[in-house]
Amino acid sequence: MPTVRFIVSGRVQGVFFRASTRIEALRLGVSGHAKNLDDGRVEVVASGNAEALDSLERWLRVGPPSARVDCVDRRIVPDQRIDGFATR
Repeated sequence: MPTVRFIVSGRVQGVFFRASTRIEALRLGVSGHAKNLDDGRVEVVASGNAEALDSLERWLRVGPPSARVDCVDRRIVPDQRIDGFATR
């Protein structure tokens, strides 16, 4: 299954971003994780069908209401078998 690593920049920590990403990913049938990075960005690794990954990217570009997303970097990574969606 295709796997993508997104790095989300902006005001994305302390605004319910990871938990909201988990809710959206599960709604889309995407598995993976979202975690805060030390530099203030959020890493999202997601595995799912191409359409679901595109939908997740569109959502990441907006995020939850209190977030301000400046940039989303998308990189394809080796396919992974991931169960569920975790926040770290």
